[in-house]
Amino acid sequence: MLARLRDALPLLDQLTQYSADHLKSDLSAGLTVGVMLIPQGMAYALIAGLPPIYGLYASLIPLLGYAIFGTSRQLAVGPVAIVSLLVAASVAPMAEGDPNRYIMLALTLTLMVGVLQLAMGLLRFGFLVNFLSHPVLSGFTSAAALVIGFSQLKHLLGVDIERSNYIHEILWAAAQQWEAIHLPTVMLGVVGIIILLMLKRWSKAIPGALVVVVLGTGAIWLFGGNQAGVSIVGEVPGGLPRFVIPAFSWADVQALIPGALTISLIGFMESIAVAKVYARRNGYSLDANKELVGLGVANMAGAFFQSYPTTGGFSRTAVNADAGAKTNVAGIISAVVIALTLLFLTPLFYYMPNAILASIVMVAVAGLVDWEEAMYLWRVDRRDLALMALTFVATLTLGIEEGILAGVIVSLVAIIYQSATPHTAIMGRLPDSTTYRNLKRSPNAITRADVMIVRMDAALYFANVSTFKDLVSEIDMNNDALRAIVIDMYPVNRVDSTAAHALHEIIAVCHENGIDLYLAGLKGPVHDVLSRAGVIHELGPQHLFHEVHAAVQAAEAAHRSDASGNGTASDTERSETERPAEVSS
Repeated sequence: MLARLRDALPLLDQLTQYSADHLKSDLSAGLTVGVMLIPQGMAYALIAGLPPIYGLYASLIPLLGYAIFGTSRQLAVGPVAIVSLLVAASVAPMAEGDPNRYIMLALTLTLMVGVLQLAMGLLRFGFLVNFLSHPVLSGFTSAAALVIGFSQLKHLLGVDIERSNYIHEILWAAAQQWEAIHLPTVMLGVVGIIILLMLKRWSKAIPGALVVVVLGTGAIWLFGGNQAGVSIVGEVPGGLPRFVIPAFSWADVQALIPGALTISLIGFMESIAVAKVYARRNGYSLDANKELVGLGVANMAGAFFQSYPTTGGFSRTAVNADAGAKTNVAGIISAVVIALTLLFLTPLFYYMPNAILASIVMVAVAGLVDWEEAMYLWRVDRRDLALMALTFVATLTLGIEEGILAGVIVSLVAIIYQSATPHTAIMGRLPDSTTYRNLKRSPNAITRADVMIVRMDAALYFANVSTFKDLVSEIDMNNDALRAIVIDMYPVNRVDSTAAHALHEIIAVCHENGIDLYLAGLKGPVHDVLSRAGVIHELGPQHLFHEVHAAVQAAEAAHRSDASGNGTASDTERSETERPAEVSS
């Protein structure tokens, strides 16, 4: 019973070996991340189109939920830039300018994300995230980072720009209002960016966001910047978030489903990617399905306490790990810091300038534009680079959700295409060996006129049967010298009924042309299917071999026997001196 409870609640398992040293490390990490979350959460709430206080609400209950059910000991859960942008993209078109409806839709979206993630975890659907390939994610996050950064121009320039997920619309709106740009606001934001970059380069241990918030807020309060037209956060409600039940209609739920699915998968991808890194570094294992459960519980609980969707963040997790986090207790301590802030410190946020929050967002998302990945893919795999570029362009031109959907669809098309057109090879024997290799890669390999060896590197099933047939059809069956075909089946780990039918057809064609067919390297499960389908019986067990070379020798021996029986010299004997294949690479 206790073992089951510990399995269901990973925090209990972590506490069984808890020590004073663990508490000291967790306390340091929890305080550091909690302090970091205050300005960061408020800044990300602006991206989501919500009042800044909702960034603090999203940094409270979800942290407690994940701390109890999550398996990563270093993952720092809370608001993140990309999820915040996805919230705005999903909710803004439906809210129609009504702030109260906007908030309620955001809470409904949080509940839906939590339910979806919890359901996927319980049903062990963690594998679904594999359909979001790394190039797709890189293209999406790079484009989203640009959209997020430019969305903060209105706060950085001090002008009113209508919310948009399209960069060209934001830039055009800003250009039309260039005369209204507020220079003190611009100067404040630029100074904030410079300080953040300098502190980041000097020491990552310094909470740069907190430093610029304190300096910026102090400057506005001291010099009366708000009287000079600098936009400030203003009155921030104090106290812990109220318990609310999201009020929604089924029409709203249906409209939010695409956004909820996108946030569920993207949020989980960001979370599991960074969690795996630190699990590996600290020598423990992660369960992707339990991670989904942990994030699902975090979002479901948060929805009832005025939180918008959250997930694990890259930068905060790095800070949490570097500060010494050993268990999920660090997350609980961070939540306590946020709770104390909500209870006692919200009056201090009155003079916080929006330009400073914008500078925090811009510096945070700048690192998400993945130029290095693009350069890497240029060297390694340009098809993946094209996939990354397509997702990037689609996200910028079509929209946030449409961009990631386009990337996923193209990824699936690429998977289907690769599955339907696997690598095939015509093989020859390497000189002075019994090893057979692809002629295109080994042009010095030796071939014979009477025996042809072919190979397909994939499972053989309905999607790629035509490719397999094409491989065999490329062989000139009318060549009088050809006496046998050897198929290297070792790379084939699965066949289906369609493949069995194809092999029957190939056997029939070979027999019509007086050519023997041999199969080499059949694996047990493949042999079983072909046996039940009658292929083994039709072919004959004497045409099955473990190794390609043994099959080739058997084919040559059979050819010599037939030639002797006919009283003629065989082609094999006439070409006993094997020759190198003349195949271009």
